[in-house]
Amino acid sequence: MGYSARYHAASLAAVFLALAVGILIGAGFGDELVEGGAENLEASLQTDLEDARAEINDLQGQLDDANDYVEETYPALVSDTLVDRTLAVVALGNRPEDLRDHIGDALEPTGAEVGEVAVVGEPPDREALADAAGDGPFAGLDRDDDALSDYAQRLGRDLVAGGRLYEEASDSLLSGFSGEQEPVSGVIVIRDRPDLDDDEAASTERLESGLLEGMADAGVPVVGVQSTDSDSSVGFFESRGISTVDNVDMAAGRVALVFVLRGAQGNYGVGESADALLPDLLAPPAGNVASGLPAGGFGSGD
Repeated sequence: MGYSARYHAASLAAVFLALAVGILIGAGFGDELVEGGAENLEASLQTDLEDARAEINDLQGQLDDANDYVEETYPALVSDTLVDRTLAVVALGNRPEDLRDHIGDALEPTGAEVGEVAVVGEPPDREALADAAGDGPFAGLDRDDDALSDYAQRLGRDLVAGGRLYEEASDSLLSGFSGEQEPVSGVIVIRDRPDLDDDEAASTERLESGLLEGMADAGVPVVGVQSTDSDSSVGFFESRGISTVDNVDMAAGRVALVFVLRGAQGNYGVGESADALLPDLLAPPAGNVASGLPAGGFGSGD
């Protein structure tokens, strides 16, 4: 029995010793394996990062070349295509300075004239608008939402036609104005709402909707524009029957804007709601040879 007990004790001691040695050896190898694996992973990720940066630089170069090409060809595409057109720019809420500049850049080669720039005050002063409307069919629009909608539609039509109702309401409707109130052959709309509470937002939406629907019914091109980094109003414009350009800060967006003002319809740009980047290109107006293209169409086919 004594021998047996000493034998088992010695066996257990040998097992524990072997385990301890194994742990020490394994720890040494394990550290080397982990360290080597981390170094290999870091090297692989660094290589991937360098490859990605090289690809980005290559793509950016191609994009810069494409943008340069479009910028250089833009005047040829739109030169003198809106001669004798008088346009209105209508800002709903605010008029961002960058959009003002982009619109100006788009129109400069076209020969169009901006006859008026109108900034619609938001939220609407319903009492002041009711006083301007008087006791006629729009009486009570300070309390009656339907009357406000009907009045706004009439104002939209009169804005395009240079009508008396719009002129009489302008002091109550607009927070800013420049130019002359006269008939226009197209309208560019910007939408940049201030922060509003629920009641103010409801009244503002009725005013905006009515104005846009009235402009759209007036029979001239109306286009809602924004830049690529703006909160999107495309859905709002589209639901009111208005064509849109969501990238007027890009050369392609400026082309789309001009072609919508010439009669193209749809939603253009780079956003998810866009139908296409550009409308189908239209032939220059008859007799327009400023672009160096035949008056009857694009290209040199028979």
